[in-house]
Amino acid sequence: MSRQKSRNTEVELALRRALHATGLRYRVHRRPLKEVRREADILFGPAKVAVFVDGCFWHGCPQHATWPKNNADFWRTKIEGNRRRDRDTDERLASAGWLAVRVWEHEDPLQAAARVRGVVEMRRTGGQRH
Repeated sequence: MSRQKSRNTEVELALRRALHATGLRYRVHRRPLKEVRREADILFGPAKVAVFVDGCFWHGCPQHATWPKNNADFWRTKIEGNRRRDRDTDERLASAGWLAVRVWEHEDPLQAAARVRGVVEMRRTGGQRH
């Protein structure tokens, strides 16, 4: 498992390409809040939108999560801890005026990019769509 990429995964790159193709510009692998040691995969600073691309296994996807039989207690604790950390991250960002957007690895990158774009545009226009 130590060989699993945590950055620049195929899914993340596909989402970034789709976002870039729509004209959006962003930062990658940055902390939205300096005091919180958690990095967003894609960050839209002025709009205060942090995008996280979550792996189905590591973050316990409700549709695709699998629970290993070997060392089951360890993995259940690990994955549930990841879920708690994700909720905590979302809450910390929200209290600082940020919006966390979570994209599952199984989502279509074009659909996910359209969803992210909608959120970013809404935040940039103060909640009013064009």
